[in-house]
Amino acid sequence: MEIQTTKRKKSVKAIIISFSILFALYLSFSIYFSNHFYFGSVINGVNASGKTVDKVDKELLTKYASYTLELNERGGVKEQLKAADIGLKYNSNGKVQMLEDNKNSFGWFYEIFNPKNSEISGLVTYDEKLLKSRFDKLSAIDSKKTIEPQNANFKYTDDGYVVVKEVMGNKITSKQLYTNIISAILTGETKMDLELKNNYVNPKYTSTSKEILATKILLNKYITSNITYTYASGNQVIDKSVLNKWLTVDKNNTIIFDEVTMKTYLTELDNHYETYGTEREFATSVGKTLKVGGGDYGWKVQRAGEVADLIVSIKSGQTIAKEPRYTEKGLNHDLNDIGNTYVEINMTKQHMWFYKNGNLIASGDVVTGKPTKDRATPTGIYKLKYKAKNATLKGENYSTPVSVFMPFNGGIGIHDATWRNKFGGQIYLTGGSHGCINSPPALAQKIYDNINADTPVVCYFE
Repeated sequence: MEIQTTKRKKSVKAIIISFSILFALYLSFSIYFSNHFYFGSVINGVNASGKTVDKVDKELLTKYASYTLELNERGGVKEQLKAADIGLKYNSNGKVQMLEDNKNSFGWFYEIFNPKNSEISGLVTYDEKLLKSRFDKLSAIDSKKTIEPQNANFKYTDDGYVVVKEVMGNKITSKQLYTNIISAILTGETKMDLELKNNYVNPKYTSTSKEILATKILLNKYITSNITYTYASGNQVIDKSVLNKWLTVDKNNTIIFDEVTMKTYLTELDNHYETYGTEREFATSVGKTLKVGGGDYGWKVQRAGEVADLIVSIKSGQTIAKEPRYTEKGLNHDLNDIGNTYVEINMTKQHMWFYKNGNLIASGDVVTGKPTKDRATPTGIYKLKYKAKNATLKGENYSTPVSVFMPFNGGIGIHDATWRNKFGGQIYLTGGSHGCINSPPALAQKIYDNINADTPVVCYFE
């Protein structure tokens, strides 16, 4: 029993001694760290491990005296801002001491396993004017050296549209860069990567963006359209070789139809279609071939509406044959769109003919407008607007009832003139109408009974 008691006493004694040694060590380190920074401490980029406040202050002073901030930019460009450039001065104002005072020296055992990197702001001051002046001279914000970012775009090839890779450029968000530089200076950073700091203005869409890939598919769908315009002298095909010139993609990755270019193209195409008011060769009943222009007869394309129709067809990728949309229509698309049903009025001979399907239905002398500014019958090719019975013609100082009236140019039309007993000759020179075609009743009635609205009416002087 005495032996066991002796062993137990020795063990207790050993434990007490070990604990005392450990406590003494712990207490020694606690005393040491009461005026030294913990191992592994870094303050504003300076290694403060096991150092006193004075030592750290001196090293920070040395650091900031020769401080240089290196800017790493795109394209391997590097620039520097030095302490002397910006009037940088170190003055801790007791902040390093405050950091030391605020730590728990008895917590050193935990802290040595959790190294701490401290960033103290306000350890330095700088001259704002010098900093702004140096900042304004940076190559990074030099507009002459700035390359604007460009979205991924599209290029038309024989095989369709392909994606053109984006241009990253080097355009800087200067306000953000200035803020980041100040932050780096105040915290003692010596290197700043502008890319990592997100200081660049980047393209919104890159070649791998899902939006770009979707637009490429859509563009290639649009150019599969094949639209054939048919007209009397041939056909005009609009396929991808034309369509690609009408399509652009804006900065928001939206496909834009160039309606100005489309209208220009259609204007040229309309030469095959539009005859409205144009000059035509006309074979007269007296054997002469004349050029007659003006009037409102013929085909006229509604370009704005036609562009809208085209866009709908293209977006659907359609293959179609079509005619344009018209605001005015003739009777046919023959090269001579007057055809073989028309009224012919030779105002030199004061004679009128009416042909239907190539057959002469009626003809006879007439009296046209008196050749004065306010009463002359205009030349040109018009179309009959309508026909009416028992109309009353009204004008300044007259109101005249007629049995049949066939207007073709505003209030000017063909009608019976029962008040006249002579027609033709030179009557119109002094006793002409107010612009209408005064006709013998039988002639007017014959034409009325056989004519339809939209029939061409050709008025000319030889």
